[in-house]
Amino acid sequence: MKKLYLNTGGINTIFNDLKDSLNGTLTLENNQYNLTVKSKNANGVISGITLNKQISYIQFDIVFNEDVELSMESFANSPILFTYCFQGNLSHSFGINGERKKIKPNQTGIIRNTSNINSVLYFEGYKHVRFSMICNNTYKAEISENSTLFLDLKKVFNSNSGNYIYVGQQNLKIAEKIKEFNTVPQKGIVKNLLKNRILESILEIELNQHTYGYAKSIKPIVSLANKQMEELKRISTINVLEIFSGAGPVSRNYMLRMFKEKYHLAFNKSYNQKLVS
Repeated sequence: MKKLYLNTGGINTIFNDLKDSLNGTLTLENNQYNLTVKSKNANGVISGITLNKQISYIQFDIVFNEDVELSMESFANSPILFTYCFQGNLSHSFGINGERKKIKPNQTGIIRNTSNINSVLYFEGYKHVRFSMICNNTYKAEISENSTLFLDLKKVFNSNSGNYIYVGQQNLKIAEKIKEFNTVPQKGIVKNLLKNRILESILEIELNQHTYGYAKSIKPIVSLANKQMEELKRISTINVLEIFSGAGPVSRNYMLRMFKEKYHLAFNKSYNQKLVS
């Protein structure tokens, strides 16, 4: 069995650790990490992106050439991991000696570990595994752009022991959203905004069904998310600066404020710079 370790850190640290452990080739383009592995350790691709301070997305599409044990360091502000399995399976335990729970195809595993023992993922050798993981950072959720959503997630997916895990049937709406996420045709700023909104809508669905149960309709949430994404797609071919050209010279803050009010979107610092570059 091959043992891998991921230390505390952002997505850059995660991908560099995986690159070194699996002897892969790592590329970075437009905030998108792609790790291609063709070695004695594994064959496949691991990709990921960070869209804001609260949300990252990682996707595994790989065959390990032996059984693998991936130990992830835990800490007080460890993220909530929303894991969606599509092919093969993976298992999880809190610590090496903890109970293992398997996440099978078409199942969801939600994991949060704030204890002093590591979370461990297990993969079977010579079996193709394909799964996606949304990492919801709980640190400073109260001052994030969508603080209500992230604070509610932090409250719901929690346990007194510090070890929270849920495994259950995958929501079909979420599976559709992940397919949409992976096939967004737009480019640049609009593409990242669309991807961010898709992931937020997935988290809203998870929060809704775990707060109120499956019986409560998620149609209003999905409808609102779809409406916002359609509006983004509509303007994706428009030069953002041209939207305000008729008003004459405008300040950067005024332009962003008007864009936010019209399309109900929030931009972080890097997006602001790109919009006015």
